[in-house]
Order: sequence, then C-alpha cells, then structure tokens
Amino acid sequence: MAMAYEMENTFEDGVTSDYAQAVTTARIATYDDFRSAPRVTEISPCRTNEYIENLASTIYTQAQQAGGTIPYTVIREVSENFIHAQFKEIVVSIFDRGNTIRFADQGPGIEEKEKAQLPGFSSATSPMKRYIRGVGSGLPLVKEYLSFSHGRISIEDNMHSGAVVTVSVAPDHEPTHSASSYPTHRNPEATPPIPAIRLDDREASIALLIHENGAMRLTDIYKTLDMPQSSTYRVLSKMKEAGIVDKDGKMFTLTDEGKRSLESIS
Repeated sequence: MAMAYEMENTFEDGVTSDYAQAVTTARIATYDDFRSAPRVTEISPCRTNEYIENLASTIYTQAQQAGGTIPYTVIREVSENFIHAQFKEIVVSIFDRGNTIRFADQGPGIEEKEKAQLPGFSSATSPMKRYIRGVGSGLPLVKEYLSFSHGRISIEDNMHSGAVVTVSVAPDHEPTHSASSYPTHRNPEATPPIPAIRLDDREASIALLIHENGAMRLTDIYKTLDMPQSSTYRVLSKMKEAGIVDKDGKMFTLTDEGKRSLESIS
C-alpha cells in the first residue's frame, strides 16, 4: 500500500521525489494564426536532464522555423524553471511568428513575481540543484537578454494554479546576446553582472575541446568526441546562437563569453 501511494503521489507531482525523472507529458502548441488549431508536439516523460533538453530544443526549433529570433539561452532558462512546478501540466504556446513564447504550468505558482526576476532569490531545493544552477539567476538572465533585444518578459498567475511566463521580442529584430555586445558604460553597482551562460555536458565537452585546440572544424569535433554529426551540428548551432562559439568559414572558435562559461564550471 505504501508503494502504491508513492507512485500515485509521484505521478500527481509530475516528477519523482528525487527529481531524477519527469513523469508527465509536456505539450508544445505552435500557432500560424489564431483562426486555426495549432500544431501540437508532445515531449514524453524521461530523465530530468533529457526532458529539459528535449523541451528546450523542440521549442527553439519550432520557434525558429516559424521565423522567430528568441535566443536558445532564453528558452532553456525558462524551460529549466519548470522544475519548480514539478513539471505539472506543461503547455508551451508559440505564436507571433515565433517571436512570442508562453510557458504555462499548473504547479504552485510564483508568488513573488518581481523578486523572481532579481538575482539571488531562489526556491530551489537540493534535489533540484542536480539539474539546474539553483541560485536564482535564470529569470534575471532572461530579463537581461531580452532588455537588449527590444524584448520583454511577463509573469502571471495561471487560471487555477501555476504560473505563466511569456517572453517576446520585436518582430524582425535580431537579438543581441553575446557578452561583447553589452554596453560598457553601465554602472556596475547599479546592475548586477550577468551570470555566465550555463553549459550542459555536451556543450561543455565541445567548448573545452575548442578551447584546447584554438579552432576546430565540425568534422574534427564530432569525430574526436564520437558524437553523431547531426547532434554535434545542432549543439554547435545553439552555442553559436547563444554567443558561446563563433564561426569563421568552417572553423569554430570560443568567444569570450564561451571562455567565461567554461571557467565557471572548472
């Protein structure tokens, strides 16, 4: 009976008690317009790190295909934030030609919406910190990115429970997301420094390899790391879009932001 209760409780929460496994299906709805039904993609339950990666990658790909320019880093950070909602009833809506993405859940919600957008405020528990930084930097990073992309973030209560986080950028505006593009005249005491971009295991492996060699071709990277070519290309594309790597001809190099991200995990 105790085991049956544990399983029932786990399913209701949307994640196992140790946060190692997401056990509910997330849905992504992509709208061409609001006069027709959206295309719906489902993200199946799996291990938490893979679940977050699948969710963020699919959202990013579909938004890009619709013509959007919201950076992968923004999408990844908000996707990671679903862990606070125990991944309950995730619905992500993509519209405005990919330039607006709405992330909704039915978790406990975000009570202190203003503080959630400031560095250092966090409700992350120890089990969660195996999969996210858990230092209160996610939504502040998103807000900082969007402020330089003529974009915005809003946080609202969902219908009965949970939170709705909406991020958007101005159509036809190319976001600026590399560290080198931030104004240098800002008062460092007025605005906290932007956190280094968090690298997952594959991104860290690629970044370290490029750093050690100075510059590398796609072929050399996937052969050295024994990764599928398509997966390597997809990861590199995200890293380039996030300002972690740069490409000159066929050669990939690590940017200053990429070096900073690498140093943050060393």
